[in-house]
Amino acid sequence: MRLMISIPAFNEERTLRRVISGIPKELPGCSEISIVVFDDGSTDNTSAEAKAAGVTVIRRNNNVGLSQTFQSIINTALRQGADILVNIDADGQFDPNDITRLTEPILSGRADFVTASRFMDERLIPRMPLLKRFGNRFVARLISVLTGRKFYDVSCGFRAYSREALLHLNLFGKYTYTHETFLNIAFKEMDIEEVPLVVKGEREYGQSKVASNLWRYGYHMVNTIFRTMLDYKPLKFFGWGGSTVFIIGLGMDIFIFFRFILLHSVTPFKTIGFAGLFLNVFGLLVLIVGLLADMINKTRQTQERLLYISKKDHFGGSRQS
Repeated sequence: MRLMISIPAFNEERTLRRVISGIPKELPGCSEISIVVFDDGSTDNTSAEAKAAGVTVIRRNNNVGLSQTFQSIINTALRQGADILVNIDADGQFDPNDITRLTEPILSGRADFVTASRFMDERLIPRMPLLKRFGNRFVARLISVLTGRKFYDVSCGFRAYSREALLHLNLFGKYTYTHETFLNIAFKEMDIEEVPLVVKGEREYGQSKVASNLWRYGYHMVNTIFRTMLDYKPLKFFGWGGSTVFIIGLGMDIFIFFRFILLHSVTPFKTIGFAGLFLNVFGLLVLIVGLLADMINKTRQTQERLLYISKKDHFGGSRQS
């Protein structure tokens, strides 16, 4: 099995060499290991440090962000014929020796996508700001509800992907990829496994480029989840909203109906009757939009299937040796 280890980096000259040197030279089940640093327009000596460590460097002249960088990582892994891709941050928060634990579920055939979990084992929860911990757990619960599968940590960037998972991934987010990836793979009913690992809760140097502003991060995260849900589960998305609105309107209708039957008058509650009728119509319109979106979604699923076949023909399927 060919393993590619990708390290996205932006101004990480102080920790990058340490991360690279800690990566195991050999892993059980892997015949070939390659390390590629993706320098996203760093203004320091990140690329020089990577080259001095003897690894491949793919550098952008300008900073485009983590999401677009990860899409480049996917394409590079597929072009290089990697059977497994492991993505590890360059800031030193993750232990490179744990790559063995991340790849094992894929090598054994149990999973297509494996992520490090900071919250699955209560004994391993790292120290981090209370707001950040709450945010991580809230998002994990939200995605668990949306997918119908229990997840503890959906935001950790230390992950492993099978080649099959990479061929199925189609990402459109421009800010971060972590939650979109989870939803994308989960909605395609691929096998996902979390591995509880010891992770540093805070960076040794500087601030996270993605989560430095928690309000901006939260906005983009919600926007990504909203759009992904809209793409993959439109009937469920519109169904909840439309049904809720219709039921509220129906409750108003029932109140007015029984008042008229018992008292032969709806005064002074005519407004409630009109409001109920409005909510009924609005709820039905939302449900109709959901049905139309679901029809469009069937077309999108067909297109994604054709895209998967096209990518498999272009890049090749599993290159297991």
